[in-house]
Amino acid sequence: MKSITIRGVDPDLDRALHNRSRKKKESINQIVLKILKDTFGLSKPVIYKTYDDLDDLAGTWSMEDEARFNEQTKNLRKIDKDLWA
Repeated sequence: MKSITIRGVDPDLDRALHNRSRKKKESINQIVLKILKDTFGLSKPVIYKTYDDLDDLAGTWSMEDEARFNEQTKNLRKIDKDLWA
């Protein structure tokens, strides 16, 4: 496979590439290759879509948040016997 060097990457583009790299947990090289393939219509279709839209929320609750959530939703765990008779 060939390698290329891209010169003249300004700070804004560098920052954008690094941000996407961190968010996607992929290397800068992988990010640039995907962008180029997408641009030139060379991308392969995604068979299994990965959802990551709630990743920023994962692990952010405190113990108090969890306790408050459990308290406010405890009625949802009760079985209404009349509905199942």
